[in-house]
Amino acid sequence: MTRPHSALQARAGFTLVETLVSIAIVGLLMAVLVPGLRSVAEASKSAACMSNLRQMASAAHSYSVTWRDAYPAAIVYKKVAGGVRTEAWDFTQHPDGTVTPGALWLFTDTPNEVMQCPGFDGASTFGNDPASGYNYNTSFIGAEGRFPELGPDGAWKDGWALARRGLPMASHRRTSETALFGDAGWKGGANKFMRAPSGNAEGDLGVVYSGAQSFRHVMCANVAFLDGSVRPCQDCCEGVHATPSLLSDVLDFPHNGFLSNDDTAYDPR
Repeated sequence: MTRPHSALQARAGFTLVETLVSIAIVGLLMAVLVPGLRSVAEASKSAACMSNLRQMASAAHSYSVTWRDAYPAAIVYKKVAGGVRTEAWDFTQHPDGTVTPGALWLFTDTPNEVMQCPGFDGASTFGNDPASGYNYNTSFIGAEGRFPELGPDGAWKDGWALARRGLPMASHRRTSETALFGDAGWKGGANKFMRAPSGNAEGDLGVVYSGAQSFRHVMCANVAFLDGSVRPCQDCCEGVHATPSLLSDVLDFPHNGFLSNDDTAYDPR
């Protein structure tokens, strides 16, 4: 004679209701855990970015000590055999289009890592340069040159001779408040030349608004300051000359913006 199964033994698998409840519980757990994991990943990227910026600021200071208190040029152009060589703070482009490391690489142990923001993966907006996602204070700190020109004596003028110079270090008084490097961002990607919002140095608002900061790290832009300190900045500013067109077509505000509405965050005087 066959023994009757107990109620527990007779029960096979889950009922439909139990299955639906289990799925709902798993869904709730995922809803709680996934944002947390994402936040941890973003915090890790932001921490790595700030470490990079700290090393870049140190490299710029080492450069200034080596070259008699001059920070690296943001960009200068030099006449060489075969055309013009473009020497920027991060990369050098040669007349044949090849790209080699720029001024700061000699002062950084692992430049391929240090000069690449872990939160940015996009195309370069400057020639053949790899895009790092960082920019450098070009309005006030780094010299900005023009293309080589023939002088009245028939000789070529180029490089520093045709550059608008950055402010001398003797005038750097607000070092803890002046941006040196930061997360770069505009609607087209990442412009490696940081611009102050007044546009007094450039005279071209399109150029100015494409040289803004990206607030990519949980709505913060990481910034290295002249004194070597690094911190996240939350205030995404429109800039003193903001228009609807500049904000939407060039800046893509509020994903990108300035660190101050005027030049306060950029001018070290």
